[in-house]
Amino acid sequence: MFKVFKKSNEKESSQVFEKIDMNNIPKHIGIIMDGNGRWAKQRNLPRAMGHRAGVETIRNIVKECSNIGIKYLTLYAFSTENWVRPKDEVNTLMELLVEYLKGEFRELNENNVIINSIGDISKLPPKCKKELTDAYENTKNNTGLILNLALNYGGRNDIVNACKKMYNDLDSGKLSMQDINENVFSKYLYTAGMPDPDIIIRPSGEQRLSNFLLWQSAYTEFWYSQINWPDFKVEDLHKAIIDYQNRDRRFGGLK
Repeated sequence: MFKVFKKSNEKESSQVFEKIDMNNIPKHIGIIMDGNGRWAKQRNLPRAMGHRAGVETIRNIVKECSNIGIKYLTLYAFSTENWVRPKDEVNTLMELLVEYLKGEFRELNENNVIINSIGDISKLPPKCKKELTDAYENTKNNTGLILNLALNYGGRNDIVNACKKMYNDLDSGKLSMQDINENVFSKYLYTAGMPDPDIIIRPSGEQRLSNFLLWQSAYTEFWYSQINWPDFKVEDLHKAIIDYQNRDRRFGGLK
């Protein structure tokens, strides 16, 4: 358990938290961290300040997910499409990634968190790749929350990349056409070995996937909020979990 985390509004958060069924906690939560730029614009601040404010939200949400027993948390940090943003903004995002990993590594490691990445990180700046690789190598034997940072990630790219890897195995004889099914295919995705997300949270008012975990979200529940990511609080996470717990998940069948 993280020992140094205090909720932003103890009374409100406590009242919401008490409604959570701790026997029905989602195993895997995905979050599209949207609204940093809008948050900054509303305050007449540079977009970079919005991204920096969003990092503080990451700290709080990761800690709470660890505290309440979430096993997988996947944060959509940088998509394959984000490279078209202004160079200064991209550079800021990469610098913040390095800062986050350096600044949070010790506490995350002490609290048993595995720091993982999904996506094609080969295209990231060398310092980012090094920090990600070092963080994973030094936490891979932990047994707590698995924190997936989706970096240079795109759902379509994930599927195409899986097809290429599967073709190579077919060509080399490691795999036959008769072997291929949905379960086998999922083993070629970046999320191989992980359960599909139970719920995907998207703040800031947008209601789309934006190329995030397309294959994996076939039966995922979605929770949208008008709150921009830097203003997203622990109690908002609790509200999303409670909403998820009140839904009837039938996976195409009847209950």
